[in-house]
Amino acid sequence: MAETTVLGIPSVRTPRAPARTGLNYHIRTFGCQMNEHDSERISGLLAADGMVATSSPGDADVIVLNTCTIRENADNKLYGYLGTLRALKTGNPELKILVGGCSAQKDGDLVMERAPWVDVVFGTHNVHRVVDLIDHADEWGPITEIWEETSAAEDFPSYLPTQRQTAHSAWVTIAIGCDNSCTFCIVPAVRGKEISRRVGDVVGEVRALANEGVTEVTLLGQNVNSYGRDLELNGRRPVFADLLRQVGAVEGIRRVRYTSPHPKDFREDVATAMADTPTVCEQLHLPLQSGSDRVLAAMHRGYNAERFLHRLAMARDIVPGLSVSTDIIVGFPGETEEDFAATLAVVAEARFDQAFTFQFSPRPGTAAAEMDGRLSKEVVQERFDRLVELQTSISLERNQAMVGSVHEVLVEGPSKKDPAMTTARTRGNKPVHAAGQFAPGTYLDFEITGASPHHLRGKVAS
Repeated sequence: MAETTVLGIPSVRTPRAPARTGLNYHIRTFGCQMNEHDSERISGLLAADGMVATSSPGDADVIVLNTCTIRENADNKLYGYLGTLRALKTGNPELKILVGGCSAQKDGDLVMERAPWVDVVFGTHNVHRVVDLIDHADEWGPITEIWEETSAAEDFPSYLPTQRQTAHSAWVTIAIGCDNSCTFCIVPAVRGKEISRRVGDVVGEVRALANEGVTEVTLLGQNVNSYGRDLELNGRRPVFADLLRQVGAVEGIRRVRYTSPHPKDFREDVATAMADTPTVCEQLHLPLQSGSDRVLAAMHRGYNAERFLHRLAMARDIVPGLSVSTDIIVGFPGETEEDFAATLAVVAEARFDQAFTFQFSPRPGTAAAEMDGRLSKEVVQERFDRLVELQTSISLERNQAMVGSVHEVLVEGPSKKDPAMTTARTRGNKPVHAAGQFAPGTYLDFEITGASPHHLRGKVAS
């Protein structure tokens, strides 16, 4: 790869012995799975430089905030947390504070302006340079470095060392960026154009993970259904269904998940690949966003409610026992009571297992932020509450229907709320709590003994 210099710092790191042995680092991640995976890469780079992770920011020599900007409260959380770090910086001037991720990509200079005690601000395509940037801050002082976008597949940061949160599960990025134009979404502006990773590189990483003992992988992309449109393989473009089959065939891998597909691009070939590949889980996250055709058009989603329900029905027909989750935005500019009633109607018909519901938050730089027809907080909250009530009842009914059945689960570890309980997860991505302790990464058959809207209760099947 050709070497590029920005602010006098080489973009390709010269190998060296670990320079920060004995120092501690702390990473806090805001936002999506892509950010979580980027944080694992940052952790891997810092560990390779001799540092040790700590759960306490007060014990850290380097603090990294990997930020999200999908909603307004994400920015508020960032600046609120930065405010708490100011005292740590005052008490320890040698402490290095780094801000990366989507907020950094969007508002690099603003971060430095609002929090001048920050040492490094780096964008979404500068993850691989985090150690170089700390070096620069050590020698020259605070730095902001934002690259506009990754320019080639060779720049894909997937070769970076990774410190995973679990030994048995791993994220695998198959594409970065997004070519869609949803009017509420800032991701294309902060992640850049879509770039697909080569099939062989993805499969090779999955094989390497399997050799390390990983049994579950989740394929990541802003829109996995458009994977491969910028690639060619033996005279043809690879498609996501092909990749699913190849990843699912890797020896040692027992579960394959992916997120997120886009309803306008979800096709029968992907559903068929799911059904034909035993390792691919019966789980689908299909973001609805709204049930109103008028609002969907204003969002530039590329489908209407009828087409969404048709794609959902197709997936359920092809993949037996499919568990489906979704995303829904309430209070999009101009949303009428009739529009919202259409959303409730689609939710009632779709009968999602789970829905991630959000109140519209205008993001500067998006088309929706400039639209007229903003709704009052009171109206949005009332609609939001009605949606949550409906979906909660549906989730409970769907979970109660599983009571008495037996499902394979993957043990995640002790419950966060009760260490005497174990948390495991079904192939449909539903958490199951059971009394006792079982080794993380273990596969067991659980009988489902109880249900709530958001989790199941179970025991080892006799």
